[in-house]
Amino acid sequence: MIVAIEGKVVKKEPASVYIKTASGVTYKVALSLYCSLGINSDTVELKITQIIREDANLLFGFLDTDEQRMFEQLIKLNGIGAATALAVCSTLTPSAFAKALASSDTSAFVKVPGIGLKSAKRILVELGEFILQSGSSGSSLARSQAGQALEALGFKSEKVKAVLFTCKSDTTEELVKEALQKLQ
Repeated sequence: MIVAIEGKVVKKEPASVYIKTASGVTYKVALSLYCSLGINSDTVELKITQIIREDANLLFGFLDTDEQRMFEQLIKLNGIGAATALAVCSTLTPSAFAKALASSDTSAFVKVPGIGLKSAKRILVELGEFILQSGSSGSSLARSQAGQALEALGFKSEKVKAVLFTCKSDTTEELVKEALQKLQ
């Protein structure tokens, strides 16, 4: 399984690049529109998600770990293929994706080519717990604990997620205090 590729970009197309490695092998890698690489730039390293099918061996490249996680979570869903998942990655940044999930915003997903209202609702239901990993693990743990505390106080899960997404605090106690002020 290929997990990363390092090399020079020798050809660029709108949604893919050709990367020539030091060993002389050139790979075609599909990219989202947010992944910007220049031709013949210095050596570039992409994180790879490889999909092997009966008729193809596909490589999808990412500069951002959160974008790769987003793609991998989407392709696990029934009815969402690699092309649609890449379209989501090209339409929504990882933070916009997480915000749309937290606020249950179906309109953000309906804007993506290939996703209708039914698919948008399924994404919200099945990926409602998506958390970006670019933040520190302590911060995500604090957000999780704050969310549980607020839900124990009787606030609805969807509203808690949306409010916690806007909070700036880092500790559980500060997050709960900040969220309580916004919820009232």
